[in-house]
Amino acid sequence: MSRSLPLVSATEVEKHNSAKSCWVVLYSRKVYDVTSFLDEHPAGGDLILPYAGKDVTQIMADTVSHEHSESAYEMLDEAMLVGYLATPEEEDELLNNKNKTPVEMKLTGSFDMYEFHDHLPAEEMLSIQTDFEEDAKKHKFLDLNKPLLMQVLFGGFSKNFYLDQVHRPRHYGKGSAPLFGNFLEPLSLTPWWVVPMVWLPVNFYVFYIGWINQPKVTALSFWVLGLFVWTFIEYCLHRFLFHLDRYLPDHPIALTFHFLFHGIHHYLPMDGLRLVLPPALFLLLSFPIYKFFFTILPYYHACSGFAGGMLGYIMYDMTHYVLHHARLPKYFQELKTYHLEHHYKNYELGFGVTSKFWDVIFGTEITSTFQKRI
Repeated sequence: MSRSLPLVSATEVEKHNSAKSCWVVLYSRKVYDVTSFLDEHPAGGDLILPYAGKDVTQIMADTVSHEHSESAYEMLDEAMLVGYLATPEEEDELLNNKNKTPVEMKLTGSFDMYEFHDHLPAEEMLSIQTDFEEDAKKHKFLDLNKPLLMQVLFGGFSKNFYLDQVHRPRHYGKGSAPLFGNFLEPLSLTPWWVVPMVWLPVNFYVFYIGWINQPKVTALSFWVLGLFVWTFIEYCLHRFLFHLDRYLPDHPIALTFHFLFHGIHHYLPMDGLRLVLPPALFLLLSFPIYKFFFTILPYYHACSGFAGGMLGYIMYDMTHYVLHHARLPKYFQELKTYHLEHHYKNYELGFGVTSKFWDVIFGTEITSTFQKRI
């Protein structure tokens, strides 16, 4: 039967540095209690003790010092694994419990975070770092230690394999995983506060133009209409553009664009710097909507309507961020659960982010009776 194993802080590991209690770390992640093995080690326990409380990845791989067989690594996993070393982020957010809520943090071998589930994992589980080595070995998809985009482009993945793997959530656990791995990397990272800082002034200005140049009731009516229309646009963008999945050409360039556009969010859903649209991408997506509004409506009506829709977008991006990274009041907590079900249960349902309204209308709501994604 699989064991439940705790996250362990680096400070705790360092305390186990003697023959009475000897712990070592492998791959900066797996923590082993090798105390009982000291006397059985072929080269003697004295060779291990200098590394007590430390990482032994390099010395175990050193063929000059002592070459270790595959069975030696298997023995460690089977008999001596006692926990997982917390990353600084995990230690700050989980072990130190900065939210001041009761947390029993366990990693369990019987719960595969890379599968789709009937029930959501405990919220705290979503922030535990993926075991990069285990993930790459088991799934033969992407290596989180290397820039991701080129791996997708040159990985030779079929569309079906790519779609299956990219929607199985991982967690980098050390900030944001490398996407480009070069000078383009900052362009892929957008803090949540950039959205209101950049777009609220523009939004207020457009609203003001409509407000002072037409009757107030008219301005408010078109503003509300624009806000409502945005909810439909939000649903359509998420369902028919971001989740174009099954209609993608089976070609590496198409898969790479999909990964860049939305796939990376499903692959790493808890990445806090890839949860809102970069300003350049918003301009690209909003331009057709802008042209539509200002073509079919008189100018000042269009200003009010577009201001409503733009505010809807700002609220959408802010909502999306807090659904992933905040503890929320009841309504938003229910919405958070609903959105995380889209990630961890079935990515082909639950496209509404700010509400379930259009999911209900079009029959794509996640309900208690739906089947998990296989």
